[in-house]
Amino acid sequence: WSGLPGCEAAARLTTELEERSNVSIWSRASAFGVYEDNLVGVLMGRRLVQVRTGHLLVASGALEQPHLFHNNDLPGIFLGRGLRRLLNLQGVFPGRRVLVYGSHEESLSIACELLDAGVHVAGVVGAGCDGPPDHPDLRRLAADRVPLFPDWTLAEAMGKKCVEAGRIVRRSSVRVQGSVEQVLPCDAISVSAGFAPASDLLLMAGGTSRFDHPSGEPVPVDLPPGISAAGEVNGVHGLRAVLLQGRVAGLEAGLGLGAGNASTRDRLEGLRQEMDAVDSDPTPVTFGEAPATRDLKKRFVCLCEDVTEKDVSDCIEEGYDNIETLKRYSTAGMGPCQGKICNVTASRICARDTGLTLQQTRLTTSRPPFRPVPLGALAGRMYQPIRRTPMHACHEEAGAQWMDAGDWKRPEWYTSPAEECRAVHEGIGLIDVSTLGKLDIQGRDAVWLLEKVYNNQYRKLKSGRVRYGVMCDDAGIIFDDGTVSRLAEDRFFVTTTTSGIDTVEQWMEWWILGTDREVFVTNVTAGYAAMNVAGPKTRELLSQLSDIDLSTENLPYMAFAEGEVAGVPSRLLRIGFVGELGYEIHCPAEYGEFLWNTLMEAGQPYGIRAFGVEAQRILRLQKGHIIVGQDTDALSNSLEADMPWIVKLDKPDFIGRHALEQVQERGLQWKLIGFEMADPAVVAEEGDQIVAVDGAGSPNGRLLGRVTSSKRSEFLKKSIGLGWVPKESSEPGSEIWIRVGARPRKALVTRPPFYDKDGDRLKA
Repeated sequence: WSGLPGCEAAARLTTELEERSNVSIWSRASAFGVYEDNLVGVLMGRRLVQVRTGHLLVASGALEQPHLFHNNDLPGIFLGRGLRRLLNLQGVFPGRRVLVYGSHEESLSIACELLDAGVHVAGVVGAGCDGPPDHPDLRRLAADRVPLFPDWTLAEAMGKKCVEAGRIVRRSSVRVQGSVEQVLPCDAISVSAGFAPASDLLLMAGGTSRFDHPSGEPVPVDLPPGISAAGEVNGVHGLRAVLLQGRVAGLEAGLGLGAGNASTRDRLEGLRQEMDAVDSDPTPVTFGEAPATRDLKKRFVCLCEDVTEKDVSDCIEEGYDNIETLKRYSTAGMGPCQGKICNVTASRICARDTGLTLQQTRLTTSRPPFRPVPLGALAGRMYQPIRRTPMHACHEEAGAQWMDAGDWKRPEWYTSPAEECRAVHEGIGLIDVSTLGKLDIQGRDAVWLLEKVYNNQYRKLKSGRVRYGVMCDDAGIIFDDGTVSRLAEDRFFVTTTTSGIDTVEQWMEWWILGTDREVFVTNVTAGYAAMNVAGPKTRELLSQLSDIDLSTENLPYMAFAEGEVAGVPSRLLRIGFVGELGYEIHCPAEYGEFLWNTLMEAGQPYGIRAFGVEAQRILRLQKGHIIVGQDTDALSNSLEADMPWIVKLDKPDFIGRHALEQVQERGLQWKLIGFEMADPAVVAEEGDQIVAVDGAGSPNGRLLGRVTSSKRSEFLKKSIGLGWVPKESSEPGSEIWIRVGARPRKALVTRPPFYDKDGDRLKA
């Protein structure tokens, strides 16, 4: 490893580990606590993993510490390693002219990296540049004429709203010739005042901290059996020392688990002797070395909680002179970082003001969690949230039998699906469809977005009209459908499936992202209650309650209007998913319960009934309407789903167009068909197999396709359904066989709809 940068050494070690079959690497996990008997809490994403270790080896590194100086909270001040990440990983310049302060030689490499990036270095200040003249970084800085101030310290950041200069002062107490203070103009300051081992896990396990280490850092010692530590967490920073210490800790762990022999022990002893002879960068670090300035109020100890040096000193003077009570009274270390960059400084101030040693003062107690952990991960099993529509209480009172539709609770039925279907066909039915996704789309490029994501056209859709639409992905696969209503030239109201709203919203936002298109997508699902009132007597009922002209001439099929229904501002969509004259009413959610009750009360003379999802599915199947996700899967496209009329390949472009063109060129391979069972009393199950027949017309058991929807329609006295079969088996009038239970049952292919084929009732 001689001469290799640390990052390359780490990369090689990682590769070696990945090639070992007996090593598991959890790269997106973090240990947050050590408990009794070496139980380690690990957060993996949002999952809690409990690991009981035979031997625990902690190599958690060190946390860079800030320097205590006047105005150290000004914007433009960075910790050295944070600045390096910003510069090298994100490619962001911290400033045009940077002043580098450091109490160790890492500040020299930071300055060189700034120069390599083209940033002007105003100077390097601190003990870090007090090295041998032949140091390569010092030679580089001298060659670029970067001013070095080895016997100086950073005393103040100057500026009103951000860093404008840094004031440095000499550290020597002996009077020297020349100025004892200088102001260096800059717009950013890099501060690297030493390290504190990230030893919380070791301290949780029962270790203690030793402050008299050569590095000046609080290094963990007295580790309990079964635990080892290696690397910067032990106060060493030289690459060779870190690697040697890793080898030592690894052998200790192996021996602790019962592996190895006398030769292993000899090798371990040799490595320990070699490690003792290695220079592990033991340069002592002086924390908080800037002299006191005019105003201690601006020397921040805890940046998270805005606790200053004066606050800490005042707390000690008031009697809170124990580090534990000092922490709680001053709140230093109780912010988001939980003391990771302020505990050491607070302990040093406490030791200084009380006259105790750092060992007597010590650090505050380390307790889990070392990093924030979501309560959901600690709580155990994740429970599914429940969503209820604005009319939920109405359904409860009506004795609804509930079903789960994603997160939503929906009425499956109230009395019986057959009775509810009859009410829709002969009188009036009312169903809660508030679970539909609802999007408000506005902007001069709203049409562009709709043309982009839907198969069909919207540029010529007139205001006041509604159009059914299907969305496909890049592969031409259907993933949602719904309606689009044009409210104005640049505004549309879009409905989606209950389960598809999040996907559709993200899909639209994705295609807007990175463009200069002016279009805004707002999810208004929770803002609207929605209900579908349908049946031959619906117009009579609504005409009594609404100020909207509901005549066919004024509000034809696939049109919409805005007005009041029972005094409630509403949007009426004249659509017919259930196959009868119907209006989908959208109103503010807070009026949903009132409007539902009003419709039910006013509809009593017309035999109104509430109907549930099961009746809705029967009614929609009678009309041959598909349900995305049930009648389609991850291979279904619009052409093979028997909707060629919706695919407008003459549009300039839309998502999935290329894939659909390929489907059209090669010809359809599959087809979504309707079927009627030969025996009306037999009902196929959704998912049943459609099997092939032999030359004599008998089923031969070979799998042909599958049933996606199947219901018994009491109104039609038939068993009907939808299913997928090869194109050559899709001709209307063809016989197919469906394996119902253990027996093949005959069915006839038919072209939907099964009811009101000409749409006379729907468009009445």
